[in-house]
Amino acid sequence: MKLGQINLSGIDEFWALPMEDRVAAFNTLRNEDPVRFFEEAVTPYLPPGPGYWAITRHADVIEASKNPQLFCSGSGVNIPDVPPEFNEFFGSMINMDDPRHARFRKIVSAGFTPRMMASLMDGVERTATEVVDRIAGLGECDFVTEVASRLPLVIICDMMGIDPDRYDEVFHLSNIVLSNGDPEYIDPEDNPLEAFLKAGAGLAEIMNETAEARRGGDGTDLTSMLVNAEVDGERLTNEELASFFVLLCVAGNETTRTAISWGLEYLTQNPEQRAIWLNDIEGVTPSAVEEIVRMASPVIHFRRTVTTDGATLGGHEFSQGDKIVLWYNSANRDSAVFENPDAFDVRRDPNPHLGFGGPGPHFCLGAHLARREISVIFRELLTRLPDIHTTAEPDRLRSGFVNGIKHLPCAYTPA
Repeated sequence: MKLGQINLSGIDEFWALPMEDRVAAFNTLRNEDPVRFFEEAVTPYLPPGPGYWAITRHADVIEASKNPQLFCSGSGVNIPDVPPEFNEFFGSMINMDDPRHARFRKIVSAGFTPRMMASLMDGVERTATEVVDRIAGLGECDFVTEVASRLPLVIICDMMGIDPDRYDEVFHLSNIVLSNGDPEYIDPEDNPLEAFLKAGAGLAEIMNETAEARRGGDGTDLTSMLVNAEVDGERLTNEELASFFVLLCVAGNETTRTAISWGLEYLTQNPEQRAIWLNDIEGVTPSAVEEIVRMASPVIHFRRTVTTDGATLGGHEFSQGDKIVLWYNSANRDSAVFENPDAFDVRRDPNPHLGFGGPGPHFCLGAHLARREISVIFRELLTRLPDIHTTAEPDRLRSGFVNGIKHLPCAYTPA
């Protein structure tokens, strides 16, 4: 694809392209115009945006991530400008700058006590076994709905103390929040902003009911910790807790499911890498997980906003208020950093990918948990269903924000 043909704002004309065409387009951008301006897509029910600068090289994404005083998150991490209350509710702390971000992260981090973390890790092992138990005898299934989505959904809901009867409701609502208007989740005739708000309100209601039931008790789930404990005399408000739950549902659920889904696709397309992993499951799993996250890049981009005139990236000088967009998927295939960047290599080392974001205050709080979930589910699958493979092309989410897969048929020898 030639430089002039690339339009990162085109949901249908670009993000519906085959994956190899998208990869080639970002390769062109990195090589020919690594800081390139794009007009924004027209977003229904929102005023036209001023456009943004696409940051596509690994080094520049790192530089922006490390300097939040120049490239801030508080104006929103999605490309369109939306009302501040919308940003705050759906983005929680990822749409905050210090000192608010530091306060919020400190309170949440304090909830992850050693006792709770030990219980959480045990829960990952138990849930992964149960997930594979459910499908082992079938011989075929939809890998996304039965495996990749179920594991992180159960872990997040269990961690927060959500009633198991509401897991499917959380799954449905979180799909809408991250759908980017995909017609499978939002009727094209409906107002997408209203659908997002209604889904977010549904998740908030679930969290508020759970929090009220935990208040004043001695529960050990994260919600109990957050509603009953104080850090430096502060605790999260009801609104902050609900917003945090929405963030967990999308950042902690959808993105892990995306990595797991793409992981099976990569193993199917690269049987020699499956053989390497099968030959040494314990030894190869850590590097294989990092490679899955690099290749999948579950969150495709985050936006930052320039705070001062004269800030520079990649030799380009910006003005205050400019939008820059950090394309993690592009950074993760930068040939200046990764040898044979388009090859799936389960033993790749080093692997300084940005699949959990760049270094700095917004590095993913749940990276350790995500790594654990991906490790445990693939260890379970490769041990019990070693020939599991996809049987059709991934049914991809129509989105330039999350590299999601909606459905992925798979087959295996029943066990």
